[in-house]
Amino acid sequence: MHILPHLSPDPQQNRLLAALPAAELARWEPYLELVDLSLGQVLCDAGQAPVYAVFPTTAIVSLVYGTQEGASSEIAVVGNEGVVGISLFMGGGATPNQAVVQSAGEGYRLRASWIKSAMLQGGPVLQMLLRYTQSLMAQMAQTAVCNRYHSIDQQLCRRLLLGLDRVGSDELDMTQELAASLLGVRREGVTCAAHKLQLAGVIRYQRGHIMVLDRLQLEKRSCECYAVTKKEHDRLLPAPLALAA
Repeated sequence: MHILPHLSPDPQQNRLLAALPAAELARWEPYLELVDLSLGQVLCDAGQAPVYAVFPTTAIVSLVYGTQEGASSEIAVVGNEGVVGISLFMGGGATPNQAVVQSAGEGYRLRASWIKSAMLQGGPVLQMLLRYTQSLMAQMAQTAVCNRYHSIDQQLCRRLLLGLDRVGSDELDMTQELAASLLGVRREGVTCAAHKLQLAGVIRYQRGHIMVLDRLQLEKRSCECYAVTKKEHDRLLPAPLALAA
């Protein structure tokens, strides 16, 4: 089992903030507010304009689309590699999806007016955020393809891998009900897929807690969507910095 050491709160635990030029980060820091993000907390509802841009550090946020009938499906995952609230710097105002905390933790928030002002100045900040947006759009597109063409078994493996990449651990807190909701499938399908992984010794699942025992096998059982998304993400975004504990 691999668990990262506990780190004191630091904006640079978010890869986008860590990639800011030192002078720019120093200018931002007085306006960055450390916040606790609780499980199920809605950061922005569909049809609303975000009040803050949120840069997760230890939390994971799901971007979710819903239907009029009440069904929903996750279209993208945002963790310490990104930011929630891209409509603020894309000029779109309101966002069509809901942003909800899927794994509790911390993050830094920045008022909408501040990040809009930073965008108007252009330069490396604008370029970085636009590259992140391209990465996020690639994840959304690949998720749509995955949901349409790949099995629930493959989708679950892909989703577990996305979570692992963002928690820095081999463990995830995720109930079968939550996994089914995120994938937009019936719980029975997720239960069957998780049972197969457990029988194969890939995961150990107990009461909403998942421990990944064999990540390599998890990657092999996933479809190509995870690798495609990760490759594009790594191509566009800066490598994480090593932070002192």
